[in-house]
Amino acid sequence: MKLARIFVVCLPLAIVPAAVAQSWEFGGAVGGGFYTSQDVTAPGASASAKIATNLAASAWLTNNGRSHWGGEVRYDYQLGDLSLSSGSTHASFAAQSYAMHYDVLWYATPNGSKVRPFVAAGGGIKVYRGTGNEVVYQPLSGIALLTKGQDLTPLVSVGAGIKAQVSSHIQFRVEVHDYLTTFPKNIITPNQGAKVGGWMQDFVPMVGISYLFGSGE
Repeated sequence: MKLARIFVVCLPLAIVPAAVAQSWEFGGAVGGGFYTSQDVTAPGASASAKIATNLAASAWLTNNGRSHWGGEVRYDYQLGDLSLSSGSTHASFAAQSYAMHYDVLWYATPNGSKVRPFVAAGGGIKVYRGTGNEVVYQPLSGIALLTKGQDLTPLVSVGAGIKAQVSSHIQFRVEVHDYLTTFPKNIITPNQGAKVGGWMQDFVPMVGISYLFGSGE
């Protein structure tokens, strides 16, 4: 939880410089999350661990500078069962995740343009939560256990997209993000003697809409 407190303290400091600008947008989007897998290895056996593809949703508050730069605070929510498989044997466990992060945006066109391609990069925190019902026996439990609980991880965010203004206050947005976190060992827990490492990637394409306000002049 120390990481969460640091994020809460530092986030306002990151937002303050952007607050002097005058162009804002508030919006939301829906899409899907597509996770990469990691191998959990035990003596004489291994299994592929991942989070299943499912619904993703996001909300943001964006402050755009006078030229090509901006920044936004985002909240992301995703569904996706924990999954462990080896050959024809499979185990799954209901789960969800939510994240908060701050992204710096660079636009290919200046503020006020009708079409604005952009790239984004930033960081924050992500919480994975196992929400299923634990059972006495779980397939592949000799390699890893899918558990009820939560895991707080650091998050790195990179992405790209395009914004198209359709009226004086409405903007359409298409984007894709790659969210990287450390492997959530507290909810996909390697058994004694087993190990897993590396980072998980979560590719999230989304479509959304924003409400524009502020003068931007």
